[in-house]
Amino acid sequence: MQQYSHASTEPRPIAPLVTFRILFGGLMAVGALRFMLSGWVERLYVEPRFFFKFYGFEWVVPLGQVGMYALYGLIAISASMIMLGLFYRLAAVVFFLAFTYSELIDLTNYLNHYYLVCLLALLMIFLPAHRRFSLDVWRRPALAVTHVPAWVIHILMLQVGLVYFFAGFAKLSPDWLLRAMPLAVWLPAKAHWPVLGPLFEQSWVAYTFSWGGALYDLTIPFWLLWRPSRPFAYAAVLVFHLLTKLLFNIGLFPFIMIFNTLIFFPPAFHERWLGRIGYRTGEERVLYRFPKTGIPILRPALALWFAFQLLFPLRYLLYPGNVLWTEQGYRFAWRVMLVEKAGQATFFVHDPETGHKAEVDNRRFLTSYQEKQMAIQPDMILQYAHFLEEQYRRDYGLDSVKVTVDCFVALNGRASRRLIDPNADLTQLKDGFGHKSWILPYEGKGTGLSSGLTTANDTQ
Repeated sequence: MQQYSHASTEPRPIAPLVTFRILFGGLMAVGALRFMLSGWVERLYVEPRFFFKFYGFEWVVPLGQVGMYALYGLIAISASMIMLGLFYRLAAVVFFLAFTYSELIDLTNYLNHYYLVCLLALLMIFLPAHRRFSLDVWRRPALAVTHVPAWVIHILMLQVGLVYFFAGFAKLSPDWLLRAMPLAVWLPAKAHWPVLGPLFEQSWVAYTFSWGGALYDLTIPFWLLWRPSRPFAYAAVLVFHLLTKLLFNIGLFPFIMIFNTLIFFPPAFHERWLGRIGYRTGEERVLYRFPKTGIPILRPALALWFAFQLLFPLRYLLYPGNVLWTEQGYRFAWRVMLVEKAGQATFFVHDPETGHKAEVDNRRFLTSYQEKQMAIQPDMILQYAHFLEEQYRRDYGLDSVKVTVDCFVALNGRASRRLIDPNADLTQLKDGFGHKSWILPYEGKGTGLSSGLTTANDTQ
């Protein structure tokens, strides 16, 4: 431990951190511009009448069409400033706050790689990534350094490595390894591809992809750390992520991981790459030193950060049942490409005084994408039920309202089963971190009602 502590403080050229800053900022700027130009601001933040909330963040609200475009414009500008190293600290803070706010507006839009961006953005605030080859150094040459403590690079390696490890750990499940699910459902849909298409219909291909994907996620950080295997490991990174990009709708995630894994390469590699765009290594070595006032809290802060990163994805172990079914502890745990769910949720509003019951037309309140996601996620079902209670109280002047749901979900190619207790009055239930006993256990025979269900899959 003492030997590692010494190695982690040894000076290391800053070039890997500079590469990370440029690629991270550039990709985020392109992503924000793409988001606006594709019309997703209107689709995700203007059209919906109701927004699902992360527990504890109910206060985060959309800002209207003009406000949301301004927010994403701020994301694009601050990301560009990170890339250029211009007013870097301020830009990093603004980017983290703006991007995180945008992702907290609607739970419907949660994706694993958005969570990763939030984590990396928060780390970047405290890293001296602007101290070389930046506009800040051009403005103030005294800021320039050539070396940083090795741990500055190591924490980015560890953060990226943890994503891979937990993604692989989550794949060590019967569905993934023994049933090749959900790839056995997804790959045949690509049978129209030229040359490779017929292969995707073969069951052994789905099993090969499943086992290979688990092995890749569990081991790739170690192959990247080992110098002899690093070039071959990075070739595997390229093949793996580009293939998943072609096969599945996973947004910028492949490019995020392709760029992030470059942090495993030695400084000389980054210096050569950056040299093509004007980077100079410099002759006099100048080591970056963290402010003395922050040093006493640096080590415990990092210990707490990575303790959280290690433990939080495992919180699903505290809940009974199949996490893929109940989704208790599912999010923020790097469970990538594990679920194919089809769901249908029919809500009923009851007037306890008259005994009348009315079926809800979800299209009145939700977009089609929101309805698909809500129908398979219990906490979103509960939120929507409370929204319906308020809506019907206000619209019809009811003193009390009871809301129930008849919800069937098919998981990973199986016949559908009832997800929620149909007799539970959802208006009397509250969300929280405790076990949701109103979620029915994943047992018994399916109903066979899989036809006609709306589908939502987790490919990201």
